Amino acid sequence: MERKKLTAEEIETALAGLIKWEAHDNRLKKRFSFSNFAESLAFVNKIGEAAEGSDHHPDIKLGWGYAEIEVTTHDRGGITAKDFELAQKIDGLGRNPTSA
Repeated sequence: MERKKLTAEEIETALAGLIKWEAHDNRLKKRFSFSNFAESLAFVNKIGEAAEGSDHHPDIKLGWGYAEIEVTTHDRGGITAKDFELAQKIDGLGRNPTSA
């Protein structure tokens, strides 16, 4: 997959294919909510496996009942198609957490 930095228009178009992801500061962002810390951690571990498989790694903030995910392509200085690919994988991890 080409790792070309996307334009603002391309990002807006691609966001339509994701659920509750936002683009800010050259990053895709989403907050997932859970019932407790263990559920948050289990979800983050699944993200870790998906990220390793994709060789593309998000920034993750984990706490009691939540995980905040940020995806960007650091070496391109912004959002690429690779970021959207990982966001879709994260959304498809087999759990329907609520997002805030």
